[in-house]
Amino acid sequence: MDIAAVQQLIAPDMQSVDDLIKDRLHSDVVLVNQLGHYIVNSGGKRLRPMLHLLCANAMGYQGEHHHQIAAIVEFIHTATLLHDDVVDGSDLRRGKDTANALWGNEASVLVGDFLYSRAFEMMVEIGKMRVMDILAHATNIIAEGEVMQLMNVHDADTTEERYLEVIRYKTAKLFEASSRLAAIICDAPEEQEKALAEYGMHLGTAFQLIDDVLDYSSTSEDIGKNIGDDLAEGKPTLPLIYTMRNGNPEQVALVRNAIETGGLDQIEAVQKAVEATGAIAYTEQAAKEAAAEAIRALEKLPDSNYRDALKTLAEFAVNRSY
Repeated sequence: MDIAAVQQLIAPDMQSVDDLIKDRLHSDVVLVNQLGHYIVNSGGKRLRPMLHLLCANAMGYQGEHHHQIAAIVEFIHTATLLHDDVVDGSDLRRGKDTANALWGNEASVLVGDFLYSRAFEMMVEIGKMRVMDILAHATNIIAEGEVMQLMNVHDADTTEERYLEVIRYKTAKLFEASSRLAAIICDAPEEQEKALAEYGMHLGTAFQLIDDVLDYSSTSEDIGKNIGDDLAEGKPTLPLIYTMRNGNPEQVALVRNAIETGGLDQIEAVQKAVEATGAIAYTEQAAKEAAAEAIRALEKLPDSNYRDALKTLAEFAVNRSY
């Protein structure tokens, strides 16, 4: 099974989720409609909704709450993107102008707030306290991760442990919530709920680590954003942390200066240093280990095409070029 086959497997469910997203995006405020539809329809992979739907089907779920939760998860994720792009000053995402580049920071932040609040309205409609508990907690953890990342900006002494903690909070937590919720709406045994949560957490970690790799080894056309964005913002991601730990004095000084000052003046030299020290291979290996942990967690699930698709999703996370 490849990623196209996975997408085909849940195409009817994804269509239902897309219809629900479009319906619940509606607002009487024109700018909310314009900006909300722009960012939601801007070509994202819909990975988190896909994850929830696959997990729910793998658990044999019968009902419609999985569509609502998938839409909620996408709203929360989209809200974080709107806020992220403002904080980072980004002007390109998924190969298109960011919302803040088109409408300004103020509108982006406020529409992000609208998406958060709409997501919480939809949580209440489901009427399950544990669903609200998991999503409310995840949203809070994501916000803490954003602040932790902000504290690491321009800090060349950020450790691998601190950086991985940011990943767990900022990225992996929503993956974890997406998969765990599938077990919750199915009233699955605790063992399976824990397994799905572990799968999502490890999948999210692998996905983010590969994003870090692509920032130094791909092209803007491939990944849909400006190469070196993390470096320009002074973010010490794992390839840079590893380079400073294992590079020669010249490479260490180069990367330290790049993190502390930001900018892209020395992006080519930094890319060469990252490649020469084996930082790309190291980060890829860390991602592969996380994906392997995710796949191991699936052993607690019953055998099905959907479980196979979850395995494919973990493999896609580490083998993708965008």
